Amino acid sequence: MLFRRMFHVALVVGLGLLVSGCGSSKSGEPGKAEKPRIALIMKSLANEFFVTMANGAKEHQKAHAADYELILNGIKDERDLDQQAALVDQMVASGVKAIVIAPADSKALAPVCKRAMQAGVTVINIDNCFDKAVLAEAGVTIPFVGPDNRAGARKVGDYVATKLAPGSPVAILEGVATAFNAQQRQLGLEDAMKAAGMTIVGTQSAEWETEKANTVATAMLGEHPELKAILCGNDSMALGAVAAVKAAGKSGQVLVSGFDNISAAQEMLKDGRIVATADQHGDQLAVFGIEYALNVLRGGKADADKETPVDLITAETLAAKK
Repeated sequence: MLFRRMFHVALVVGLGLLVSGCGSSKSGEPGKAEKPRIALIMKSLANEFFVTMANGAKEHQKAHAADYELILNGIKDERDLDQQAALVDQMVASGVKAIVIAPADSKALAPVCKRAMQAGVTVINIDNCFDKAVLAEAGVTIPFVGPDNRAGARKVGDYVATKLAPGSPVAILEGVATAFNAQQRQLGLEDAMKAAGMTIVGTQSAEWETEKANTVATAMLGEHPELKAILCGNDSMALGAVAAVKAAGKSGQVLVSGFDNISAAQEMLKDGRIVATADQHGDQLAVFGIEYALNVLRGGKADADKETPVDLITAETLAAKK
């Protein structure tokens, strides 16, 4: 099972995966329009969230095979900005009509997306919002389709705060510092902690990664033995924090929260190792972007952002769904 999953990830990351219905994208029939090809360019497929996103996109294309073809791409390392930019150029050269992108950086990927638009390709931004000032300076409008990350993180932080005494020392593990969603989630968690009167003793980036989060959280626990909670900007980092808490012999004494609602986090919610996360409906996030792109290709406008849902997930909400 692990080998099959690794092979799937390698295929998608390295070459791109064309998902289509039967037959060619060119009908060969006079007067019949060519089926558009849409590229989905994600961040690291080593992260379960983006595997979920890819699977949701594939299911949508399967259900709408007559409407479009889908090319899936992702990068191995969320910090590999050059590779993600190269994927955009490759997709433009291949003749796609639209690109739906979850950029690894909110600023650095804007220029290559501008080039794509100048080449006549529709670009839709999902997951991590492009920096609006950078887009304005470039003279382009790229609509963002995704959740309010600050509000989602605030929901998580507010819930964690109900489990703590006022003034409790807490720490925050943030994602890649140049990513807008990482910045917004950090702000949301800070909003919640400040509103509840908690003491934030440390904030540090673990770059979305489990292993790095484990290292950072271990150091934080050593430096602040009185720590009562570690709030993480995504679930992958929360997994690392949980392992650090366990290794320090503080399970049940230091609360951990995340963001994304991946399956591994759901299991830990059930037994209390993680107390809360946020669900931004990863299986539908790319779908929202693809549907926006299809609407533009059919003559609609690409001039407005579209906010998508984000929900608080706890052991109680999981139990209520049964």
